[in-house]
Amino acid sequence: MSVLVLVVDDEPDVEALFRQHFRRDLRSGRLRMEFAMSAADALAQVARASESSLILILSDINMPGMTGLEMLPKVKALRPEVPVIMITAYGDPETKRRAIEGGADGLLTKPIDFATRRREIDRRLDGVTK
Repeated sequence: MSVLVLVVDDEPDVEALFRQHFRRDLRSGRLRMEFAMSAADALAQVARASESSLILILSDINMPGMTGLEMLPKVKALRPEVPVIMITAYGDPETKRRAIEGGADGLLTKPIDFATRRREIDRRLDGVTK
């Protein structure tokens, strides 16, 4: 069973950034990363991810169509055990409150701190392999 992290963001350069920062893990097969450019695409991928051990979803909040906050309860209905961390350029208290009330396990502000992301993913990978 492969370990999967899903990144949801409508910005095309996000995939390249994540692939660059996690290239060793991806090459070694330690984990897989999939990317969705919309909330609707992310929901479809979550529904299909039953063969994978989905350990974390990182999602932007502001996206065209369905926002990350609108997607959040739908993801939690499909996979309540999978932590979802929301990412936003606006870390105001109201956004944080709405994310946490919607079921998010955390809120990060852009630019993304990849050292923190690596620690979070490593912690979750350790939990899966034990």
